Amino acid sequence: MCKIQSIFKEYYPQYAEKYAIADHARKAAWNIINCRTEVMGGHVEKCPEGHYYRIWYNSCKHRSCPQCSTMEKEEWIQRQSARILDTHHYHVIFTIPHQLNDLWLLNPKEMTNLLFKCAKEALFGMMENEDFLGVKPGMIATLQTWGETLIFHPHVHCLVTGGGLTEDGEWKESKKGYLVPVRTLMKIFRGKFLDRLHNLVYKGEVEIPEEFSYSKVHRKLRKLRKKKWNVYTCKKYAYGEGVIKYLGNYIKGGAISDKRIISYNEKEVKFYYDDNKDGSKKKVMTLKTEEFIRRFLLHVPMPHLKVVRYYGMYASCKREELDKCRETFGQDKVEDIDKVSWQDYCEEYGDLAVCPVCGERLVKGKEFKAGELKLLLLLMGKELNSDLTLRDKQKSA
Repeated sequence: MCKIQSIFKEYYPQYAEKYAIADHARKAAWNIINCRTEVMGGHVEKCPEGHYYRIWYNSCKHRSCPQCSTMEKEEWIQRQSARILDTHHYHVIFTIPHQLNDLWLLNPKEMTNLLFKCAKEALFGMMENEDFLGVKPGMIATLQTWGETLIFHPHVHCLVTGGGLTEDGEWKESKKGYLVPVRTLMKIFRGKFLDRLHNLVYKGEVEIPEEFSYSKVHRKLRKLRKKKWNVYTCKKYAYGEGVIKYLGNYIKGGAISDKRIISYNEKEVKFYYDDNKDGSKKKVMTLKTEEFIRRFLLHVPMPHLKVVRYYGMYASCKREELDKCRETFGQDKVEDIDKVSWQDYCEEYGDLAVCPVCGERLVKGKEFKAGELKLLLLLMGKELNSDLTLRDKQKSA
């Protein structure tokens, strides 16, 4: 059982009795608590020659579960690494001011769509402008709503090609050593975001805090036009794999990985974080256990909300354009990547999914639902050891 699962299993029930929790967050907590337990059901993994059997409980596959997301992350990273162009890329980050957090929490779907849309339009608008480059690039964008200490901090990470297709369908790269002027990009992004948000507020299409009037919200938005927004472009990367792996860490698994947890008890949780205001030095954060659970659940995305989006030649509907660009760089057409098998996954992470007697790879056997394990064992004439391996009843007599 992982540390975060243990924290939720031991302390979430008391938390849930004291505080109001959104339905989608309750579902996430239930999945985290029961992931890879008998509640989820499971299946038998067996040697094809009949030498060995073991029980494997099912994963919950919830995108906020830190325990069962590794295989899906790896598949996503492999799939994107096989698609991206063999050219330099840029990592661009768009962040909205914390003064908009209250509106975001009331309208997560609308604000997420707005952030993605305005980031894409600002960047593509500049790159398509002949004064800058005059091309349509490719972009993969992922939403992240948390900072290192799990505070609420909505922003999008974008992997952007350092060039793109001209109107004539030719590839053209940036020769300036940078993607676009960041200060100009920030102003365009800020203007687009606030214009559209003003319009949504005016039409009553977003919910506003009870203590706010519409005029007060509009005054707040006007003040934000004078504030510098955080839009950042990292130095260019020779290829995009590094950024792909970085983005892959945030598409599933929740706001914090299990390996960052140092210790926990009913009073507090301690975990590592990188202090970006102090040269990314590794430090230790201590939160009350209730506050840790609150912050974790704060970042559970709404159901069906797309937190990864693809634009330009990286969009799924632009495969023909992408293949043409790949030809320019001497790459083959994009091919579908085989899913990572559970045997390969287990072996990569130290669990050799092979029979200890003959060395054959284990295969999937009988499945069982929650509460059916005892019946399955009875039908198989076997009993369960403490390490979840199976043995014949008559042999253990």
